[in-house]
Amino acid sequence: MTDERTDRPRPGTSPAEDDRHDRTDTGRAAVLGRIRAALGDVPADETPADVPVPRAYLRTTPPDDIVTLFAERVGDYRATVVRCAPEEVARTVAALLERRGVRRVVVPDGFPPEFLTRTDADLVRDAPPLTVRQLDAVDSTLTTVAVAIAETGTVVLDAGPGQGRRALTLVPDHHLCVVHPEQIVPDVPEALARLDPRRPLTLVSGPSATSDIELRRVEGVHGPRILDIVLVTSGTPARPETPETSETPETPETPDTPGART
Repeated sequence: MTDERTDRPRPGTSPAEDDRHDRTDTGRAAVLGRIRAALGDVPADETPADVPVPRAYLRTTPPDDIVTLFAERVGDYRATVVRCAPEEVARTVAALLERRGVRRVVVPDGFPPEFLTRTDADLVRDAPPLTVRQLDAVDSTLTTVAVAIAETGTVVLDAGPGQGRRALTLVPDHHLCVVHPEQIVPDVPEALARLDPRRPLTLVSGPSATSDIELRRVEGVHGPRILDIVLVTSGTPARPETPETSETPETPETPDTPGART
């Protein structure tokens, strides 16, 4: 087998590997050829901004209380939702970390420092970027969100301030996310209208979960097994999930439905 770019044998590869490379190169060339053919009539100076994409999608009629709808839907995915007033966020974060037995937690740049004043966990910064092995050695990740979707019970991260890069929410086994009511929108079209499609987007609907061939739920295969959401509700005292006496919120009963990280 030869390298088609140099017409020489590929060094250090077996005939089987050469054959696999050749088939891959052939497939890539075929795909790229079709793309070039489809773009053959596009003017050379045209940019994506010159051709707006219609986005008049069907929108959902907003419910009277999208905050409650979001809490119910994300709870359906086995996430724990704890509502608290703004002045209680630091205490609630500390209580959840203690309840999960978290000793070391990754905190991305931009995460509000006032939310960290009550925890005794070791705070680990992602600067310089932690390796996968280093991330695997911490217990939890704290983040904010870019937007949350009530209809689907989904939080969306775009690597903005307080959210960090995607690996931070995929490797540690626990993810704690702080959501404010003004970040919650009724549906996916409304969420996409707020997001920059050029940013890396991570959509989180509950803890990471999948099902085997017999449809038995398996959690934590592709991400955290546990998702805690602190829902900041102005003027609202802590909900029963956050008992004032024990600071150990109870996990609500939820049906067996899969969560996902995409």
